Amino acid sequence: MAALLATVVLAACATSSVDPRATASTPVQTARGSVATGAPSTDPIALFDAHVHYSADARQRFTIDDVLAILREAGVRRALVSSTPDDGTLALYERAPEIVIPILRPYRAPGEIGTWTRDGTVVAYLNSRYRQGVHRGIGEFHLSPGEADLPVVRQVVALAVREDLVLHAHADARAVEELLRIDGRARVLWAHAGLGESAATVGALIDRHPRLLVELALRSDIAPDGRLD
Repeated sequence: MAALLATVVLAACATSSVDPRATASTPVQTARGSVATGAPSTDPIALFDAHVHYSADARQRFTIDDVLAILREAGVRRALVSSTPDDGTLALYERAPEIVIPILRPYRAPGEIGTWTRDGTVVAYLNSRYRQGVHRGIGEFHLSPGEADLPVVRQVVALAVREDLVLHAHADARAVEELLRIDGRARVLWAHAGLGESAATVGALIDRHPRLLVELALRSDIAPDGRLD
């Protein structure tokens, strides 16, 4: 677990749906204890939210001001944002470039989650939509076992390596390892730390693949009471 948490911190420092409801409404408290009393500190820490979407459904419910207020109230200093379509991400970035780090999804509409890996138009879309110096990654995208060898996926990895972009992958352990094996230069941010994968599985993958980073969105099992063990 220590290796897993260390990698999350490194991901925040190195990287640089959004559903604002997924962001904590109050700052996380530090786990450091006072040397004198042993009591936990109540000082808030700055947060890096590595998984935010501001997609079409969220834009109907939350204004840009709403989203930025939620992030600031939660103590989020930087947020990795991707959206379907990309317009939501760029709208947030244009208002708050000091907070928002845009990454580009291969989805133009929600129905493409399960089809993008076999859609030959995706690569052309990414190339036309990508803004150098603005988008810092590709994703979040969903990947199933066996799909990493498909031509579209391999071309997306090639684009990411060429432009030094992180790949934000929603995948199980097998699929994310297949993705990492395409090109040893690729950097992969593993969404939800595999969601249902154990800490031992995640840690073993990190040990084998130094360019694998993880984030803990939706992993309520990591700190179920709001505190790290």
